Amino acid sequence: MNYDMAHLLSRWDHTPGATQVRRIKGRDGRPKLQLRLDLGILQMEVAGRPDGKRPMGCASWLEFYQRRMKEFRDAHGAEEEFELAADDCERLHQEAIQYYHRAVCLAALGDHEGVVRDTEHNLATLRLLAGFSDFPQAKALLQALGPQVVVLRTRSQAEPAIEAKRLRAAVVAIEAGIRDIRELRAGLDLDDADETPGEVAFLEHWMNELKGKLPLSRREALQRQLDEAVNREDYEAAAKLRDELKNLVG
Repeated sequence: MNYDMAHLLSRWDHTPGATQVRRIKGRDGRPKLQLRLDLGILQMEVAGRPDGKRPMGCASWLEFYQRRMKEFRDAHGAEEEFELAADDCERLHQEAIQYYHRAVCLAALGDHEGVVRDTEHNLATLRLLAGFSDFPQAKALLQALGPQVVVLRTRSQAEPAIEAKRLRAAVVAIEAGIRDIRELRAGLDLDDADETPGEVAFLEHWMNELKGKLPLSRREALQRQLDEAVNREDYEAAAKLRDELKNLVG
């Protein structure tokens, strides 16, 4: 059997800096994702674990350890003493990287539902690692990968809403993403905890752009009219507008 992949690579040139992804049908009849890299092609399953494996008969290592944690909680009445060993952490770490690669590929294809699924999986994995292990890289992984995963998920929640002209729903999704990043960082005891991370700055800028396109609510419109009346010293109009605002609040 000839294992040389040169003929496959020559038919799909690599473009530096681009996320080159395609969906194919595998020999088993199931869809696959392929990511073109500079030195080859990475192939993934579209559903389940990206490598197609079922560790210990479970859909993923995350599911396996969640089951173990539930068994521990049922037996001991709490999960605080549950602990992941070094090998457990390494399995979850490697699995998280696989899911992140697939989420990036699905994002490039516009598969928003798939992105949300895989990013939720990864956030659950990262929180499990950070909360129940002494794995030296667990918090570093959460700090490095967590915000990126939240941004991926937020974009796949907000972009469909924007396309459907539901700007308020998009703003709500972005606000949730900002809160999630801040909550992730709050539990890490970081030296730069008071600084605004790049991912939050990106989401805040995007959110403010969308807010500028939203139609004003009745209250916002009255407040703007009130400010304008005060600026031009039309106190009679300002008084009426204040009364309307009070009635709205009441």
